[in-house]
Amino acid sequence: MSDQNDQRYTIQGREMIAETADLRVQILTLAAGEEVPWHHHTNVSDTFFCLDGPMLVETRSAEGDHPLAPGERCSTAPGTQHRVTGKDGGACRFVIVQGIGKYDYVAADG
Repeated sequence: MSDQNDQRYTIQGREMIAETADLRVQILTLAAGEEVPWHHHTNVSDTFFCLDGPMLVETRSAEGDHPLAPGERCSTAPGTQHRVTGKDGGACRFVIVQGIGKYDYVAADG
């Protein structure tokens, strides 16, 4: 089902847990200095659950940034530009739930 369009960037680890036409669940691992670059999704929300961190979900919206420690979570709504890093450039690992709806990855301009 994955069309690989979210793999335009390289990260340490990506493990697909479940995927249907309307929902994806993955565990992503970012090494120190890695990021999920600025992007948004047309139809789906991203919900992040920090496993190892701390991590930072930055947004270009009024909702602001979300620093997360292990056990904490946050969500970004469809259309919200966001990126994910380890806090202060460190490593992190998190579960990401993407849905409900058709998944896409729209890279941000600049």
